[in-house]
Amino acid sequence: MTNSGGPKIFLSTGEASGEHYGTLLIQALRQLEPRADFFGLGGRRMEALGFRPVVRAEDVAVLGITEVVRHMPRIYREYRRLRRSIATEKPDAAVLIDFPDVNLSLARRLKQQGVPVIYFVSPQLWAWKKYRIRSVQRYVDRMLTIFPFEERFYHDHGVEAEFVGHPLAESDPPRISREEFARQAGLDASKTWVGLLPGSRGKEIRLNLPEMVRAAAKLGRDVEFLVPLAPTLTGPQRDHIRALLAELVAAQANPPRIALVEDARAVLHHARASIVASGTATVEAALIGNPFVVVYRISPLSYAVAKRVVDVPHVAMVNLIAGKRIVPELIQGDFTADNVVSHLRPLLNNEEARARMQANLRQVGDMLRSEQSSVGRVARITCEMLKTRSTPEERQSPVP
Repeated sequence: MTNSGGPKIFLSTGEASGEHYGTLLIQALRQLEPRADFFGLGGRRMEALGFRPVVRAEDVAVLGITEVVRHMPRIYREYRRLRRSIATEKPDAAVLIDFPDVNLSLARRLKQQGVPVIYFVSPQLWAWKKYRIRSVQRYVDRMLTIFPFEERFYHDHGVEAEFVGHPLAESDPPRISREEFARQAGLDASKTWVGLLPGSRGKEIRLNLPEMVRAAAKLGRDVEFLVPLAPTLTGPQRDHIRALLAELVAAQANPPRIALVEDARAVLHHARASIVASGTATVEAALIGNPFVVVYRISPLSYAVAKRVVDVPHVAMVNLIAGKRIVPELIQGDFTADNVVSHLRPLLNNEEARARMQANLRQVGDMLRSEQSSVGRVARITCEMLKTRSTPEERQSPVP
């Protein structure tokens, strides 16, 4: 345990995109509070900045209802470690980033300890599990959203909320040239490239990658395909994906050429078009301006439950932001190689179709930008909360 003499800030994030935001937030907070001490739930990139992981993000990231149930004993064990760390270390403030299955429970424990709670990257309560709004109302002091329509949802439910902009909207385009990227990945820079982004977690990859490979085989040998590996994947997970990909490619009558690479944003920047699993990568593709098709597959039980409780007109976030279908969505049974190819070919070969989608994506990007740095705004709000934090005596008063 460190004793920096500065404020102690609890951070909790459990997935690749959230860990990226956590990394940016640590950097922004250190500008305002150089002696701040960070601990909680996070990944390797945060740890490289001095964050102390009570639990590592890669140890708790699972997907879907059935998967959560199967991993529940391990998840609950790690959750108890986080709860104990809150009671032992008594943080001065907490920033919870997305990951609602864990973070909404942590919010209650933090509030019981009198810790100011900031929630950055709203859980998608507006789509399903609306009953959880009660937890936000009781245990979250400030909800900071990255999508503009979420601010109104929380205001309508009596929650102090603010749209701070999307962090990815502030990122500069990748600087690596197409030729250098080709050299690093062993690709032919003269060929058409298509990105295959099956998700950041092992389960997502196992469910989404096989159909992507089958679609790639149908697109022919004139196209090269790039699969970026998420930084949160462990060594054994990466080895498993390499073996899975080799097996899938070998099973095709016309095996496509597919390369594993490290930089998802560089893939989206240089690819002609992409096949993207629903999630943060769809927002990255929109902001970069890469035409894409959204796909997704989960376990049959998870999908059956989701169909009964999810109440949104679109699955893809870019379509929700736009308020209309600007990118194709191929979900569950509609996610077939033939369907993917039929929607992707126009984005590769039809300049009018490409220009129309790219214009729509630019409009979405404009809606995600804010006048201030989003992460900088979160850092400033966190410092404001530090100044108004409760006294040790007030922390002894439990929240019901």
